Amino acid sequence: MTSASLHPAAGPARRTVVAAAGAAGLAAALTACGSGDDSDTADPGAGSTGSAQDGGGAALARTADIPEGGGKVFKDQGVVVTQPAAGTYKAFSSTCTHRGCTVGSVADGVILCPCHNSQFSAEDGSVKKGPATQPLASAKITVSGDEIKLA
Repeated sequence: MTSASLHPAAGPARRTVVAAAGAAGLAAALTACGSGDDSDTADPGAGSTGSAQDGGGAALARTADIPEGGGKVFKDQGVVVTQPAAGTYKAFSSTCTHRGCTVGSVADGVILCPCHNSQFSAEDGSVKKGPATQPLASAKITVSGDEIKLA
């Protein structure tokens, strides 16, 4: 048996291909989460409103649909809406900043990712428990009467 028969044709090693694919996926996930607009981080109230503003679109949810201390994930819209305190509504990207999974639930003030158990604050999207190291991106919503709309 020759050494050529032991080694396949020249090409990238499997580890190189797997690493490149993982890096590309991470880059895509981070791009999807970040808007490049620092105004959300400068305004801690971004994503919530107590005024009767009109978001202009169809209602995402009714205020009664979002439990106090909890929230609801809207996969199709890519957001999670929370109610960290009575009458205060917040919205964040539903894409986990660790590996791009969709967060699964909100309970006891924590947004949970089912893939690797990252936990985020329902108040501000900050990381409460890793492996994620970056917060969830804020999303803008409006509350008008009992309707919650994406802004």
